[in-house]
Formats: sequence, structure tokens, C-alpha cells
Amino acid sequence: MLDAVLAKAIAPGLWRWTAPHPGWRTGAEPDSPGDWDQMVGSVLFEAADAVVLVDPLLPVQGREELLAWLDAQIEDRPVSILTTIRWHRRDRDALARRYAGRSPRPWNAVPKGVEPHPLRGAGETLFWLPAAAALVAGDRLLGGPGGSLRVCPESWLRGVRVDRAGVAELLRPLLELAIERVVVSHGDPVLHDGRAALARAIEQAQQR
Repeated sequence: MLDAVLAKAIAPGLWRWTAPHPGWRTGAEPDSPGDWDQMVGSVLFEAADAVVLVDPLLPVQGREELLAWLDAQIEDRPVSILTTIRWHRRDRDALARRYAGRSPRPWNAVPKGVEPHPLRGAGETLFWLPAAAALVAGDRLLGGPGGSLRVCPESWLRGVRVDRAGVAELLRPLLELAIERVVVSHGDPVLHDGRAALARAIEQAQQR
């Protein structure tokens, strides 16, 4: 079942699954607003008091299999659905209805063990999961080959108050965290030495 829904354990209590985004189109120009991989990532994290879903997307093919997997992982525990950036509301409402009644607020209620880090002016909130030494990002950090990261293209920042260098400066305080993993929506997650990968992405984005 897990192969069918492409769900993978990243650390104890931390899972990432991928699904094809319905808005994806072929032929986008490099670094344009439409230049992203068809498969995008979502996160399940088992916090102490709730199961947390970050930017969840349900696939069309394999939808029931993924829902069955989510049900098995969640069991009867409270569910919190978090969103990194407004474009990533995805299937938040459908899952909130499915797990309604378990929590006073089904989304954007941050449980213990999850620390939000808003990038003010960049339109995104990253989530730090200390128990998994993992940072969860939406659109402002992208995964690359070999466990690398990069700040999103300039074209992705239309409508916000900062450029790539500004995003990098907003990310810099996160280097104080003991980051081992960076779980991204676009690209491959960083599974080791996440703080070093983040530091390199910040420096690269601030080079003129």
C-alpha cells in the first residue's frame, strides 16, 4: 500500500508522501512561476498530542489507498492540518471534514512539538519539528540533487515584499536550530546535514 501512495518514513513519527499536482503543466520555462515538478510532497508528523498533516494533497489515482493509510496512521487521535503557504491549502478542507470532531479547530491549530517560523514579508510559515530534527518548508525552499537546497526563483516572489536575497535573510535565524532534515514540497527532501544545506542555500541566494 505504501508503495502505491508513495509514502516514505523519514524519521520515527515523520512521513512524507508525494502526489501529482492537478495544476501541473508541461513545458514551463526554467525558473518561471510554472516551473515545478509534477509530484509534490505532503507531511504526516506524530506529535505528542495530535497527528499533524502539513500541506496535504490527495492523489486522484490511489486516493482511497492513501486515505486508508492515513486512517491507520491517525487511528482515533486528534488531527491538526497546517499550511505553509496559501497555495498549499490543497485537500485541507476535505481532510478536516474527514477527521472533524477530534479537535476544536481542525486546521492551523499548532500542537505541542511543532514550532511555526513565519517568514514575514515572504508569505510563508515554516514548521520546526524538534523531535524529528526536521524543518518543513512550502515554496520558499526547494530540494535539489545530492541533498541540496535552494531559495525559490525570483518569479515565485511576485506579490510579496522581499526578493530572493530577502527570503534568505529571513531564513538565516533558522540556522540556530539543530536541523538534520529539511522536508520540502518541491524536489527531494534533505535527509542529512540539513543545517549545512540551508546555510549554503542562504549564501547562494545572497550572492550578487
